[in-house]
Amino acid sequence: MAITQAIANAFKKQLLEGDQNFSSSSGDKFKLALYTSSATLNSATTSFTTTNEVANTGTYASGGGALAGQNTSIASGVAIVEFADLSFTGVTLTARGAMIYNTSSAVTNAAVAVLDFGADKTATSGTFTIQFPAFTTAAAILRISG
Repeated sequence: MAITQAIANAFKKQLLEGDQNFSSSSGDKFKLALYTSSATLNSATTSFTTTNEVANTGTYASGGGALAGQNTSIASGVAIVEFADLSFTGVTLTARGAMIYNTSSAVTNAAVAVLDFGADKTATSGTFTIQFPAFTTAAAILRISG
């Protein structure tokens, strides 16, 4: 079992078919779910699953949390997406990775990206925060270049 950081292959196809919309004003809704080290998530992951998702605790409930603050840009031939940081409070959990997925009706619960934290990350009766990288062509969480 392993979590391998990747953009989901199915997501790439859905982009070409116009099924994913990251517009800040009228775009799709996205969520982030947390997973234990027992999860198997990678580029072949197609949709949100509860298998090996972290247990409900504090403000974390199955399915994870809604991502906000999505924004897009393009510079130097690189299209990028950003989200606001996401925090779960009052939690006791251990997570090895996460999945960003789309909850819109066109592609219900379709995987967008798998995030590997590199090691187990924990919170004990505290706050667990997903801090997204800078909104730049070199660091944004989602980057598409030719």
